[in-house]
Amino acid sequence: MPCTSLHSPLRQLVRDAGRAREIPSFLLPAASQRWLSRQNATLAASARQSRIGRTPITVPPEVTLRFYDLPRGNTRSRKPDTPATALEVTGPLGQLTVPLPPYLKTEHDEVSKKMNVNVADAAEAHQRAMWGTMRALIQNTISGVSEGHLCILRLVGVGYRATIEDTALTKTPEYPGQKFVNLKLGYAHPVEMPVPMGVKASVPQPTRILLEGCDKQAVKQFAAEIRQWRKPEPYKGKGIFVNDETIRLKAKKIK
Repeated sequence: MPCTSLHSPLRQLVRDAGRAREIPSFLLPAASQRWLSRQNATLAASARQSRIGRTPITVPPEVTLRFYDLPRGNTRSRKPDTPATALEVTGPLGQLTVPLPPYLKTEHDEVSKKMNVNVADAAEAHQRAMWGTMRALIQNTISGVSEGHLCILRLVGVGYRATIEDTALTKTPEYPGQKFVNLKLGYAHPVEMPVPMGVKASVPQPTRILLEGCDKQAVKQFAAEIRQWRKPEPYKGKGIFVNDETIRLKAKKIK
């Protein structure tokens, strides 16, 4: 018996196949499976677009961008992320450079002050994974040279203190005018951390350390190195906390 009631998607499938007549009921499972496979392929194609990567980047008026080619050192390299070009970002707070992989495509509209980031093949897994990452790196660089990046460290503990010194007893300066962060964290020896180039450190309070810089990676890396000396522990809540970091306290162990 021919089937007299078909769903509209199945009717559309039959029309696309060039069969205008209604199909028998025993062919419905195969037709339904074919329609579902088409829907899954459509959803997979739409999922290949990166939500973060396809978002345009706003370029402030005081920031200038310059693209230039990098010298080809090893032409036989098979690494897909080997940079071929670089983006030089200049702003009121400094100048930074972002190396770009060869599959990354950028479009800068100077009139609307917008920048779009795309990849050559969104279906390729590695390019799709790096799409949002490279867009975030470019965004952090542009915001760093225009506004700067900030990181606040909180010292929680009895006797924990921090000061900024011009000289150090256990460290030698790596460049002229380098500052040192002197930490008192309960150790018998002094803890002196040299401030890396491009990062500005200040102590508004004895238990607060303020790190500023245009390079977000350098600021966060230095904050992580300071945090390593006293990681937050879950029993008394003592340690060095970065920004709004919190920790859930555990119940004390009862013997």
